[in-house]
This record gives sequence, C-alpha cells and structure tokens, in this order.
Amino acid sequence: MTKTTQLSNTIDFKNNVKNIILIALGIASATIGLKGFLLPNDFLDGGVTGISLLTNQLTDINISILIVVINIPFIFIGYRQISPAFAIKTLIAIIALAITLSFVEINLNIDKNTDTLLISVFGGFFLGAGIGLCIRGGSVIDGTEVLAIALSKKSSLSVGDVISIINVVIFSASAYLVGIKIALYSMLTYFVASKTVDFVTNGIEEYIGITIVSEKADEVKHIIIKNLGRGVTVYKGESGFGSTGLKEDDRKILFCVVTRLETHKILVEIEKVDSRAFVIQHSINETKGGMIKKRPLH
Repeated sequence: MTKTTQLSNTIDFKNNVKNIILIALGIASATIGLKGFLLPNDFLDGGVTGISLLTNQLTDINISILIVVINIPFIFIGYRQISPAFAIKTLIAIIALAITLSFVEINLNIDKNTDTLLISVFGGFFLGAGIGLCIRGGSVIDGTEVLAIALSKKSSLSVGDVISIINVVIFSASAYLVGIKIALYSMLTYFVASKTVDFVTNGIEEYIGITIVSEKADEVKHIIIKNLGRGVTVYKGESGFGSTGLKEDDRKILFCVVTRLETHKILVEIEKVDSRAFVIQHSINETKGGMIKKRPLH
C-alpha cells in the first residue's frame, strides 16, 4: 500500500468518524426538541417534521412511524438526485431518530399555558440544531430540502422558493385543522429552527467574499494585505464597459474573504484609496484552505 493510499484511507476514516459523531449529536438534539418541547405541547414545525407532527395530532399514529414513512419518498429522491451514500446515511439517521423518539423520555415540566413562547423558541432551536448537525454529517432527518433541490432543477423556482411554498401549505393546513394560535407559534418554531440550521451549517463566523475592480488595484491590495492582514487573490481582467464608458486597458481584479464584522472596515479602506472602485459582496457558505484567518499585523 502506497503512502498516498494510506493517507487517503486515513482521511476517509477520520471523516467518517466525524460524520458519525455529528449525526449522533444531531439526533440527540432533535430528540430533545421534539420530545422535550414540541410533542408534549402539540406544537408543529415546517417541512417533513411538521407534516409528521400534524399527522400525529390528527390521527394519533406514532410519531416514530410517521417520520420514517413520510421521509421514505424523499430518501428515494436523494438516492436518485444526490448519491446512494447520502440516501443510506439519511435512512440510518431517520431510523435512529425514530428509535430515540420511541424509547427516550424527556420531561422538562414546562407549562404549556404560560410558557408557549419558550416552547416555540427552544423547541425550534434544538430541532434546528439537530437538522444542521446531521447536514454537516452528510445526511438529513427532514427530507424537505431534498425535495426542494429536485423540484428546483425542473422549474424556475429556487430551493428557497420551494421550501417556502411547502411550508405555506403546511402552516395553512395547521391553522385550519388545529387552530390559528398553534399555527402562529409553529411558524415561530420554524423560523428559529431554520435560522439555527443556517448557523450550524455555515458556522459561527459568516464569511463574505469581496470582489474589487479598481484603477488603483495595487494600492488597494497593499492596504488589504499590510493594514488589514487579509489574503488577496489577483485576477487578470480584460477590457470592458464601466461607469465612465469603454475601458480598453486590462486591469487587475482583486478578491478577498473577510468575516461579516470586517466588511465595513475593508469598504472604508477601499473608499480612502479609490472612491470610484466597483465592489461586489456576496455570502460564502463555507471556506477551506487558503488564508482564512486574519494574519497578525506587525
């Protein structure tokens, strides 16, 4: 066995162990959210989990059975649209969640009549954290996003549009079937859960990519590297059309990655050098390699 093969096997093994730990933590967190907050108080969520909770309230079918059965079509879609490995991990994660919901008892003694906001917020937080951790581990315990990805490929709708439409239908049905109050609190639960998923999957520090087109590219690059301690990638740009008309000369295009908190500072520094610079900002879901952390300034 070559050193390259050994290194590859080691990386795969570490990655698999990390994924198992993340999925296990995600299942534990989702179980706390469901058994500790949502299920005892008849609260709902969005997505497949929300459909399962609503069906459980209307039919008294065991929530563990519902979560597995309702997710099966989405697992099949994941198998076809994403990968067999993803589908297998998702199936295992969902079955594990169903087992924990069946056998784990959590009693937090929260009064439904006086702590509805607490139930809604923390139920959404723990459930969202569970979903996010499972996504980080390479699986899902709610098949809504899998369906959204599949539908977005066959229509002009984005993934976010599809998820929003699905949840509008769920919350409209819950308002009609179980009452407007529960539906409104369930919307709050979903909002907290979705924001927690974003927080867990994107990380604590949200990174922003900044592209800068400036006639004073070298001066801007110097400030970013020397004064701000950030790395810069330089692209070669050809002629184009801008605010002052046609540009025949080639120029440098700068790209750097900063945290959201540093965005204002870097924009101010660019403004000092070239007030006419063209600056584009966009969110980055994840970064790897390169000089992401800020370099100590001397």
